[in-house]
Amino acid sequence: MRVTLDLALTFATSFGIGLLVGIERERNPYAKAGVRTFALIAVLGTLCALLASETNSGWVLAVGLAIVGAAIAGAYFADPRTTADDSGTTTVIAALTVFGLGALNYYGEPALAVALGVGMTALLYFKAELEGTAQKLTARDIRSMLQFGAVSLVVLPLLPNEAYGPYGVLNPFNVWLMVVLVSGVSLAGYVAWRLTLARKGLLLTGVLGGLVSSTATTLVYARHARQATHTPAAALVVIVLANATMLARVLLIVTIVAPRAAPTIAVPIALALLLGVPAIALRWRSVGTEVGDGGDEYRNPTNLLAALAFGALYAAILVVSAWLSDSVGAQGVYGLAVVSGLTDVDAITLSSLQLFNTGTLPAIAAATAISLAVGANLVLKSLLVYGAGGRTIGLNTMAAFAGPLAGLAGGVALLRWLA
Repeated sequence: MRVTLDLALTFATSFGIGLLVGIERERNPYAKAGVRTFALIAVLGTLCALLASETNSGWVLAVGLAIVGAAIAGAYFADPRTTADDSGTTTVIAALTVFGLGALNYYGEPALAVALGVGMTALLYFKAELEGTAQKLTARDIRSMLQFGAVSLVVLPLLPNEAYGPYGVLNPFNVWLMVVLVSGVSLAGYVAWRLTLARKGLLLTGVLGGLVSSTATTLVYARHARQATHTPAAALVVIVLANATMLARVLLIVTIVAPRAAPTIAVPIALALLLGVPAIALRWRSVGTEVGDGGDEYRNPTNLLAALAFGALYAAILVVSAWLSDSVGAQGVYGLAVVSGLTDVDAITLSSLQLFNTGTLPAIAAATAISLAVGANLVLKSLLVYGAGGRTIGLNTMAAFAGPLAGLAGGVALLRWLA
């Protein structure tokens, strides 16, 4: 066994994961493991994985895991005063998980180990916000999620995973998988919204609103500006944040569905996000301590009828996109992107990505189509704000969206110049 730089970095990564989780656990006065203990547990997981690999024996990992669990649990049982306030179950499970992440990191999955470590830390940190989750979600919410989950888990594996229809672009498995993906991203935002209904800050309001529905958030805060329930500056900040989140959401979907196209499509999206910052920064100080709306204006995105409607829309746009690409070339897809982007960005985004994955549409053409759809969506929203919120908020929104629109146009022009 040679000590190499890669091996040293592996141990350093595990150490960092343990530190991250340990810092969060250190905040709990009753926890029997803190920063140092969790850092050592993560390193121990990597060390046990190394020894298991060298000795070709999985028992090393099993024994290490058992020792960690017994040590943390024993520390709680040894102090009855502590177990009266905190049973320690969460800390024990966290310790075992960190040990596993250390091992996972050694076996060539550092990105996954770090991502899981960050996610676990967030889960532990937001204990207060997550308590009473079932009570914060309505019966209809839970029923919709169970219904959608059952249909997705049961039906998805049964759907044929092969191409049908005109141009061979209709893959039932893929279509429903995209519905699950889009609904899942929206659901994450919706659940976070429900858990934080009371007095969100403007930043959280805009980001979560953009995850669930940037259009609904835009219209709600345009009306708030007209009714003076929020200052025009605060309403504008939320509107711009929601639509910036929509851009980030598009980029996330691109990265998942067509990772090879992500570097190209990221150029106009990143420029749009960057040029949207001044609109927020210029008004941030003037909003003071205003908080977001605690209203319940969003529909659960896992509503089965809504999911089926999106699936049908996506399938239709996919077929039309393929037909236009074959008949008149990429220009036909661009026209469809503008029209469909007025009401829904996700469907044309997914269609463009699928055409890229099948080799029908080049990456630059996909980036152009997605940018046109997003641009059309922003233009329509600015007009909707003008109508729903009045002249002042409407003109301010148009000015704020000018930056992202310029970023989209500039990004596409840059890609074409470099091609």
